[in-house]
Amino acid sequence: MGEKDKIEKLFMDYEDVFADIINVLLYNGRQVIKSKELAQANVISHYKSDDSMIHEQERDIAKFWVKNHTRQALLGIENQTAADDDIALRIMGYDGASYRGQLLSEHKERPYPVCTLVLYFGNSHWKSSRSLKDRIPSYNELENHWNDYPVRIFEISFLKEEQINLFQSDFGIIADYFVKRQKGIEYEGNHKEIKHIDAMMKFMAVFAGDQEFLKLHFTEGEKITMCEVVQKIKENGRIEGRHDAILDLLSETGQVPEYLNHKITDQTDQKKLKQWLFIASHSSSIQEFEEKIQ
Repeated sequence: MGEKDKIEKLFMDYEDVFADIINVLLYNGRQVIKSKELAQANVISHYKSDDSMIHEQERDIAKFWVKNHTRQALLGIENQTAADDDIALRIMGYDGASYRGQLLSEHKERPYPVCTLVLYFGNSHWKSSRSLKDRIPSYNELENHWNDYPVRIFEISFLKEEQINLFQSDFGIIADYFVKRQKGIEYEGNHKEIKHIDAMMKFMAVFAGDQEFLKLHFTEGEKITMCEVVQKIKENGRIEGRHDAILDLLSETGQVPEYLNHKITDQTDQKKLKQWLFIASHSSSIQEFEEKIQ
């Protein structure tokens, strides 16, 4: 499993996040599915291809919806950062494997539906195929006589504000970020407390493509909002900027020793860095700089 797959599973595997996504996108915010009604499902299935070999395929996230000890449905979520013209073929493969698993199961129970949502985090509209018939054009008499397979694709960056306000979990914060990014609005965060801070920062680093989220460190139990996250990122940016400025000035007078490089880049006190920057700009040698910052 790749690092990206692990990270998306880490965040969306939380029952409150998973249930919230389903309830908002399918039921317009009605609390149809409760987080306590969700149970882990196997995301790996197998199939035999034309070469008679057994192959493995893996969903992103899947959970059973269980009420009164009876499975109501298998719910799946697939995440996309780029449009995929083969999405219907892929989702049909996952869903078909789930139905076949019911057919072959030793535990005979009434069949239940399989429902898969595709969350698309791209900055432009999804322009690839959205169904089997979109992907496979028919040029003969069968055109109107074979089954289509439409895919439920949700463009997260284009959700309406009223939809975003329906989310109760951390996913609402994520959706707000992607919508503002798509609109070109500078993101300042919001004041909603983040529940799954570590998993969310890792998710944002991958899906927003910004590694600055991974540089943040919070103590366990610390109450953090996205406003504070944005401020910390900006503060880190200013600190790194001063690190670079000091090292650039010193490199003009000679090669900066590794130990001094570490000493400068390990320093996070803004006031001290400001002083060091002034000293670096008025030092004629690296030795003079070192003596003045002792």
